Parts: sequence; structure tokens; C-alpha cells
Amino acid sequence: MARSDALRGPPVTERGTRSGRADNPLVRVVARIPWRVRTKLLVAFVGIVALIVVVGALGLRALGQSNARVERLGTLQLRAATYQRIQTQAQQLRQLLGLRAGANNPNFNTYNGGNAVRVPGGRSWTLVDQTIATALSQVAPATNETRFRFVPPPEDEALLERIRLDYGRFARALKTIIANDKAGAPAKTNQPILADSVNADNDLGALTDKLATTTRAQTDALIAQNRSAYAASRNLFIGVGAGSVVLALLLGFVLSWSVTEPLQRTDERLAEIASGDFSKHLKVPNRDELGALAANLNRMSDELGRLYEELEAVSRHKSEFLANMSHELRTPLNAIIGFSEVLQRQMFGELNEQQLGYVDDVLDAGRHLLSLINDILDLSKVEAGRMELDLADVSVPEALRSGLTMHGERASRAGITLGLTVEPDEILIQADERKLRQVVFNLLSNAVKFTPPGGRVDVSAQMSDGVVEVTVADTGSGIAADDQELIFEEFGQARGDRGSGHQGTGLGLPLSRKFIELHGGRLWVESGAGAGSTFRFTLPVRQAE
Repeated sequence: MARSDALRGPPVTERGTRSGRADNPLVRVVARIPWRVRTKLLVAFVGIVALIVVVGALGLRALGQSNARVERLGTLQLRAATYQRIQTQAQQLRQLLGLRAGANNPNFNTYNGGNAVRVPGGRSWTLVDQTIATALSQVAPATNETRFRFVPPPEDEALLERIRLDYGRFARALKTIIANDKAGAPAKTNQPILADSVNADNDLGALTDKLATTTRAQTDALIAQNRSAYAASRNLFIGVGAGSVVLALLLGFVLSWSVTEPLQRTDERLAEIASGDFSKHLKVPNRDELGALAANLNRMSDELGRLYEELEAVSRHKSEFLANMSHELRTPLNAIIGFSEVLQRQMFGELNEQQLGYVDDVLDAGRHLLSLINDILDLSKVEAGRMELDLADVSVPEALRSGLTMHGERASRAGITLGLTVEPDEILIQADERKLRQVVFNLLSNAVKFTPPGGRVDVSAQMSDGVVEVTVADTGSGIAADDQELIFEEFGQARGDRGSGHQGTGLGLPLSRKFIELHGGRLWVESGAGAGSTFRFTLPVRQAE
């Protein structure tokens, strides 16, 4: 048969791994995991969800840390404002002390711009004393921790305690000085008090400066830490986000190709099997359903190859049997035809009318049987690959005219009009003339047979792009779409009106198609029920060597 060379030719080979993505080791590793495809997809989806959860957890962690730093920064800013207020009140007390005692002691002139205070009357001292009393009334609340809106750290509590002690010393000194002044005590009475005030003043200034400076430093450090943490969080998010995207893409790539690549190979192998190539095996690394599919496909291919070889052997034996049978039948059949012709000519004596009728029937049946045997013999030779073409220059218009001439009388009796159109007028091709004439004869015979009286059969030929196309069109009842391939099968007969009342061997069209295909052409039909039939065949125009 036509595909036997493909079976006997190349040895069985393994389909190797394709280059490119199929060679990726990650793809092979994923493909070799003995999990179902559904499980692999589920694992991939879980992995992607895990990446999303990790990114979300990192985001929540970064937001929590940022929120904690903001709260700490707010507390530090509140501490800084409170300590700044304490420092301002301390400076105000120092100025009031210098104002009250500076008139009588040059050591306090620094609190008044370096100039001694001269107050002309007692009314001005009364205003100063009232201001001092107001300031002292604000000192205690300013350093009272219970009124803070924050909890001072332990190191600040120690400083605040010392500041409160210094405030107390200041308050006692100022009250004593004011009392002495009101009592008219001499200036030297205030000297010890002023000396203690100087010590308290120095200590208070140092403590408040330290408290405010330390808090500002902590605030600045936290701001810098916040900036650094923001940059670190941003870089972490960029890194984790980019890594997650790359990992998700890689996971999708590996998983998709571990599934689609075997499917693509399976599709290609199925196409090869459909074309009749059973000599290869599909090899995929998968150990899942796709691997099982490939194994089943290989078993199916092997089984189909074995069955095809058996069918080929059966067909070959059938062809050989038909050829031998046809050859053996032709000899006695030719003898029957020959003796019938002798009797028909009444060479051995006259026959009555009834006897002549019987002889005519025997002769017609013998010739019909001989034609059938010749067709079977030709089909057997074609299927066995022993049919050879006797190529020569053949005039296509001449072959068509010859066929029309042979069917002219029969068509005329049935009232059927025959027409011929050839363009160009002369078309010369390389073909087997006997087989070409037989194809034309078969097509015209069918067209005349199935065209009703008063119908028409048109034959045409035209050449284009190195190919000649011959058309035989009739105005018969047409062929149903379901029967248009059946009529090209051996002993196939069309169903319905077209086949009713017309007997044939069912070998003319199959043999004609095989003859055309041997020439490298194609034969087909265009028809529809009740629309007539148009048979077309094409042949390549070969140049004589």
C-alpha cells in the first residue's frame, strides 16, 4: 500500500527532548515530580499566596514599627516642650532674682545686662515682688510629674527631683530677701542667702540645660532612625516585591511549560500518527497524567502500527488473490466470448431468433464480466504498486473528442446533448494515453447514464499555471453530500435516486481516481441533490524529456 515504505523504512526511534525551554532543568525537575497536575497547580497557587502573605506580613510589621516610632517621637516632642518650659521658667526666676537682689549686689548684675538696678521708690519693688510671687507659684506645678502628659524615664526623674530642690532653694532665698528688705535689715544680712542662690542658680541652669539638650538629642536621633528605617523598609519592600514577582513568574513559567510542552509534543505525535507514521515513540519527562498519556499514546501507536502491517498484508494478499483469480478467469472467459461470437455469426449453421437472443445475452454478459475482471486486475496492480505508466505526449482535446465520439450514439438515442470546450485549442501533456482515455470514458459513461432524456453533458479543458483541469458536467439528479466520497470507494454505489435503475460495477470511479493520482493529479466531484454533477480532475503538464 502507499504507506508501506514508511513502515519498512526508518527504524523505531525515540523522540528526543526538544531544545529551548524543554531543556530547562527546572522544567524537567517539576515534570518529574510524581504528583498529579492538579496537585502541582495547587502547590503553585499556594506558593503564590504564601508570597503575598509574606509581603503583607512585612508590610504590617513595617507599619507597626513606624507607628511605634511616631508615638515615641510624639512623646519626645511633648517631653521637649515640657522641659523647654521648665528651662524658660528657670531662666525667668534667675532674671527675677537678679532684678530683686542686683541693686544691692554686683554679683547679680549679669542677670540685668551688667548694670546695677536702681529703683527710686518702694512702689516699684512691690511690683517686682508680686511678679516673683507669681513666678514662684508656677514653679511647683511645672515640675510636678503628676501633671505631665507622659511618664518621664528614670534618668529624667532624678534630674527633675534635683530641679525641684533647686526651685525650693530659689523660692526660700527670694522669700527671705523680700522679708529682710521689708524689715529694713542691712544688706549684709542677705549675703549668705545670695551665695546659696548663686549655687542653686548654677545647678538649676546646668540641670535644665542637660534635660532639654538630652531630650532634643533623643528626638533628633529618633528622627534620624525613622528616616533610616523608612529607607530600609522601602528597600526591603522593593527587594521582597521584586523577588516575589520574579519567583511567581518563574514558578508560572516552570509549571506551565511542564504541562504545555508535553501536550504540544503529544499533538505533534498525533499528527504524525494521523499521517501514517507509527515508527516513533513520544518521550516526555513527566510522571503525572501527561506521562501516562504519553505511555498510552506510544502503546496505541505500536498497536496501530502492528494492525496497519497486518491490514497491509491482508490487502496485499487480497490484491494478489484478485490478480491471480482475474488472470485465471480471463482465459476461459475469452474462450466463451470467442465461441459466442462464432455462434452469433452463424459460422456453423443458422440459428433461430430465440437462439440468437440467447447468444447475444451470453456475449454481453461475457464482455461485461471481462470488463469487470480487467478493472479488478488494474486495481490490484495499483494497490500492489505494480502499475506502471507508459508516459508519452498526449493531446488532451483529442482524448476528449474520442470519448465524446464513443458515447455520441448512445447520447443521441437518449436525446442528450454533448458539448466540448477547450482553452487553448491545443493542450499537450505527458501522460499514459490509455489510462487517460479510460478515465474520460468512465466519467462520460456515468454522465450519460445518469442524465435524463433531454439533458446535457458538457466537457471542458483549460490550462493554468502548469496544470490542466478537465471538467465533465451533467444535468442529472445530482449526488448527495454523504455519497460524494462513497462513490470513490471500491464497489461503492450512491444511494437515492441517482443509483436507482442503473447497474454498474462500482469500480470505474475508484479506478479513475487512482489513475489520476498515479499521474500526480486529483479527481473530485462537485454536486448536490437535484443540481447535477460536475466531475473535475487535474493533471500536471510535464515536458517531454
